[in-house]
Amino acid sequence: MKQVVQNYKSGELAVLDVPVPGCKPGGVLVRTAYSLISTGTELMKVSEAGMSMLGKARSRPDQVAKVMQSVATNGVPATYRKVMGKLDSYTPLGYSLCGVVEQVGPGVDDVKVGDLVACAGNEHALHAELNWVPKNLYARVPDGLAPRHAAFGTVGSIALQGVRQGEPQLGEVALVIGLGLIGQLVVQLLVASGVRVVGVDPDPARCELAERLGAAACGDPSSAAVEAAVAELTDGHGVDQVYLAAGGSSNQPVELAARLCRDRGRVVDIGKCRLDLPWNAYYEKELDVRFSRSYGPGRYDPEYELEGRDYPIGYVRWTERRNLACFLDLLARGRVDVHPLISHIADFDDAVETYRRLKDGELKAVAVLFRYPEQAEEGEAEAPAVAVPAVRRGTPSAPARPGNAPVRLAFVGAGNYATSMLLPHLAEREGVSLSTVVTTTALSAANAQRKFGFARATTDLDGVLGDPSIDAVFVVTRHSSHAELTRKALLAGKAVFVEKPLALTEDELAGVLAAVEESGNDRLQVGFNRRFAPLLQEARKRFGARTGPASLRYLVNAGRLQDGSWYLRQGTEGSRFAGEGGHFIDTASWLLDADPVSVYAVAPAGNEDLQIVLRYPDESTAAISYVTTGSPGFPKETLDLVADGKVLRLDDFVRASVYGHKRWVSSRLPQARDKGQNAELAAFVKAVRTGGPMPVPLESLVATTAATLAVQAGLAAGAPVTLARTP
Repeated sequence: MKQVVQNYKSGELAVLDVPVPGCKPGGVLVRTAYSLISTGTELMKVSEAGMSMLGKARSRPDQVAKVMQSVATNGVPATYRKVMGKLDSYTPLGYSLCGVVEQVGPGVDDVKVGDLVACAGNEHALHAELNWVPKNLYARVPDGLAPRHAAFGTVGSIALQGVRQGEPQLGEVALVIGLGLIGQLVVQLLVASGVRVVGVDPDPARCELAERLGAAACGDPSSAAVEAAVAELTDGHGVDQVYLAAGGSSNQPVELAARLCRDRGRVVDIGKCRLDLPWNAYYEKELDVRFSRSYGPGRYDPEYELEGRDYPIGYVRWTERRNLACFLDLLARGRVDVHPLISHIADFDDAVETYRRLKDGELKAVAVLFRYPEQAEEGEAEAPAVAVPAVRRGTPSAPARPGNAPVRLAFVGAGNYATSMLLPHLAEREGVSLSTVVTTTALSAANAQRKFGFARATTDLDGVLGDPSIDAVFVVTRHSSHAELTRKALLAGKAVFVEKPLALTEDELAGVLAAVEESGNDRLQVGFNRRFAPLLQEARKRFGARTGPASLRYLVNAGRLQDGSWYLRQGTEGSRFAGEGGHFIDTASWLLDADPVSVYAVAPAGNEDLQIVLRYPDESTAAISYVTTGSPGFPKETLDLVADGKVLRLDDFVRASVYGHKRWVSSRLPQARDKGQNAELAAFVKAVRTGGPMPVPLESLVATTAATLAVQAGLAAGAPVTLARTP
């Protein structure tokens, strides 16, 4: 089998072929699916190995003291041979993994072959294809928890034990210093415990990530904003607990802890932090300094870890193993989310290169996983495919409408997008009658009625859907309601224009299509307006037909959202990309004249940037970079399409060009960007009036929605997702 090892003398890292460990009594043999790199502890060890002998000595004064004691006892020659022999040996790396039980040793009856387990221990949960793990250092993975997430079990136990040492209580305020992997987990555990959290880290991306995961405020350790946040949350008293999750040689963390902690507060050291305590500051506040010993009670006790002797629960409630099981349970129930922490998933065979990139700073990461491909296929209930449901149409039930009568429209929702981008194009359009506006609050309906001339304003949705005079319904509400409102309107026999997204889940999409099949009403349009933009339409025409595969690049400089935006409510409204990503997938598919067959998505930790690759039936590809960390001065959308010796370029719907046998460049538009809303609405109204086909085939709308949903599935799986057409 293969295992990652390091020579501490030379610093060499290698993936070696080593014998398979035997399955001894009191433990199990586990085939690894995912193992987690500790970007703190392991990288510190890797960095130390690359130092000179003097550097190693300076970094480990505890080991130097042991050497000096050995010199006094055994003499210099014997000590030298012993030290050099130990340094010039391969040592293992790793201590947190998830895998499948391959063999059960005598004395073990709580798991069986084939069970998925999370494992701990720097001698037993190594970066290796197979590990023997004693009974008290593994725990079964709850049903439904992904193996790549369960691989966080050990570091989660470290964070959990630290939080337990702080004894948090509901309503308290805590300060977490250091927002690396452990710090991010501590933040989430405290939030889950009803504690308000302030985070400190010099890295702005880590601060932003912690705020996304529940911290009330985060900032640089030297920032006045941190002290202001603490003062505001504690009425000037100071935080109840401080968790030191930082490393390094600076004494700043313990000094900051003393300054921001309340009288008789608690300071818990979790990381390897310098602890030159400022005596006066700690004495005057009578601060309670506590240490958190790794995964919990049982750590470093060979009778517990190796011989399997448990501590009675009545005397020791939370042992190593119970902490591990507890953290896995929190993951399974969604109280802690490790997915945003995963910066990179590397193949196990690329371990040496991955460590090099981490050590050199080329790979910025909070958490990195090694994936063991064969075992991942066997041990993980993967999500390699997202269904693209077939469209089945029943017997039409919508009555025919007179061709010369105005198209009567009802709007469900009258928020900012409806009133700024849709209604201005419809209010003065000939052959359109704005019949009814429906909102959840009476005043917003009245405002829309007054501004755009609706005949009626109401909060009664059922009354509108039951009104036979209304031809089409516009659904322009928050994302979480789109699918259900669309389903109801289709069943009522109305043509439907729904703003993106059509659905946030596969079940919601299936519900919409079930309504189509039941009612026979397929009169549906989703607000994918960019394919209707005049400039892009002209550029596509100039580009002409193609014969070979194409490469498309789409950069979306989305920018940051303002605080308080409902787009940030991912728990109810879906991710930001789920909300608007369909725009860009639809545009790519329209330009390539096909629907995608697979989706691959990756995302760096600490922000919402996404890199998405779509593959099409003719081997064309579309790469969509959806970024939130760019400059607001750069254009929002730029697109390049390359095929057959030609290039189409779109610059933010202001200018377009095509390079081929001849060059065509559009003139700069004198007015605002036209992203196609007006032409899209005209096409929809015409289809409703004439009874002709909808502007975009329903099959295409479904494929785009499925591809958008597959982005989240791909991020979770860490692998390409196939878009499987159902028969």
